[in-house]
Amino acid sequence: MKTKQIIYLMTILCLLTIISCKKDSLLNQSPPTALSQASYWHTASDLQNYANNFYNFSDIFPLYTGFGSLGIYSIDDNSDNMVPQTVNARLNGQLTVAGNSSYANWTEIYDVNYFLANYSKVNATAASVAPYVGEAYFFRAMLYFNAVKNVGALPWINKPLGVTDTALIYAPRLSRTVVVDSIVNDLNKAIANLPTKSAAQSQRLYKEFAEGYLARVCLYEGTWEKYHANDVFGVAGQNGAAFLQLAATAANTVITSGVYQLDNVGVANGYFNLFNQTSYTSSKEVMFWGAFNTQAGITNVWQNYFQGGSSQTNSDGLSKTLVDDYLCTDGNPTSLSPLYKGDDSLAHIFANRDPRLRQSVFYYGDAVITNKPASAPSLLFTYPALVSGTPCTTGFQIRKGLNTDYGQSQANGLGGTDGVIYMRYAEVLLTYAEARAELGLVTQSDIDITINKLRDRVGMPHLNIAAIPTDPKWAFPSLSPLINEIRRERRIELACEGYRQTDIFRWAAAPNVIVSQQPLGAMVKQFLTVIPTIVVGTNVFVNAQGYIQPYAKTASMAAGYSFNVNRDYLLPIPLQQITVNPKIQQNPGW
Repeated sequence: MKTKQIIYLMTILCLLTIISCKKDSLLNQSPPTALSQASYWHTASDLQNYANNFYNFSDIFPLYTGFGSLGIYSIDDNSDNMVPQTVNARLNGQLTVAGNSSYANWTEIYDVNYFLANYSKVNATAASVAPYVGEAYFFRAMLYFNAVKNVGALPWINKPLGVTDTALIYAPRLSRTVVVDSIVNDLNKAIANLPTKSAAQSQRLYKEFAEGYLARVCLYEGTWEKYHANDVFGVAGQNGAAFLQLAATAANTVITSGVYQLDNVGVANGYFNLFNQTSYTSSKEVMFWGAFNTQAGITNVWQNYFQGGSSQTNSDGLSKTLVDDYLCTDGNPTSLSPLYKGDDSLAHIFANRDPRLRQSVFYYGDAVITNKPASAPSLLFTYPALVSGTPCTTGFQIRKGLNTDYGQSQANGLGGTDGVIYMRYAEVLLTYAEARAELGLVTQSDIDITINKLRDRVGMPHLNIAAIPTDPKWAFPSLSPLINEIRRERRIELACEGYRQTDIFRWAAAPNVIVSQQPLGAMVKQFLTVIPTIVVGTNVFVNAQGYIQPYAKTASMAAGYSFNVNRDYLLPIPLQQITVNPKIQQNPGW
């Protein structure tokens, strides 16, 4: 069942298109590599049918597909935001070099290149062709950006070369700058060809989303160049400024377009309710999302894990460092605020804190399952699942993403249909603020239209760049107070949405938040009376201060994470690739 869900996760992005097309237009058509010149490249509909395949690429929209059918439930467990049951091998420096695999998805890149080499053969107007050309350039950019994040520099292939083609097999790695410049060029072509959101077909790519994605790419590369300038991953002669300016410009284009605004501003539980909708069609904030459909047999199982409540599988707990990062309601950090009541209990932790914390973590009495059959009583949360079959590792049990409706659980025999979010306007706001700050150009006005908009949604005090209190627990004490607070806001707003590992890597921040760190959870003492099956030292482990320490008995974690800062920011090139093509040199440290 899960395999089917993984395979078809992205298929639903095209469902509304399928309804209006021939029955054999998408699911039953020949794969792109088998298309003959005689049967294709006649009409714009041929281009649409071909482009439909792009939405099913395994390497596209990786925020959730990389975690199968669990979605937001475990997406950040490769970072310091969450603590999985098993130690993350990359964070702990335990990855090895693969023998036979690929460092880029050349098959899918071929499919896009085949389209770009042939689309001009159709007999159609430029206007009817442009949207699908835009999609092709966008997807090629995405495929390459994913590869750059994984392995860095690689060959840039812009014509249809199969995996057995010698021109691909022996292609050299180009400089990282050339590759990312080519990604940006593809995205600019996508933006030029794609329709605006108002003119686009439902759940197909459009201009403003591509602009937001361009901002994401350029922020990533700009900060990578800046913060890796003095290590083995640096880009010679680059300081990140050019890409950071592109990021700020692209983000500002989205902001000033007037197309988007934040949802649920000033609404009780407004932040929580962003992440449990079955449709985001009417959302002003969600820029791109994927739908599920029970009639098509395309569903997810996320709510099985959320609705497990106190008794079932809830293995990935939020980390203590994430929980500690939420400000108090006076706008001060816990280290400075007189409103902070301490961390001896969940009640004290949640008191007087940024509402996003309370809306992201389960607390006693929270609804877990509602609308049960036969008017059965709702299931309420009683305590973290610390000693279930696969227990919540930290006591901070994730609530963000919960849909309490019984109908969203597999218990209904159908599975869930909560939509999956691929980009929110909130990310664009954070990108603009960070890019401007990294360039040294940020103003209070910039902060007011970005970070302070996010704070307004949940009723938090504004960030005043002229009066930032010095937090003795800042993760990045060598950086400016403003950069620290922008990074804090990004961590809080986007928690458990899949951004954190990428952020840590582009900031070269592993020494600050990963290396030698021992992830912790809540204080165990508060749970001993409500969970009598806890036996400290047997099924729950703690440190000397009484905080849950999930990896206390894991030998490889005796000294904390063993992330190698001279190696682990990039993945290794598979040995076979290097053996066959000496031009593909191994990444540093491998």
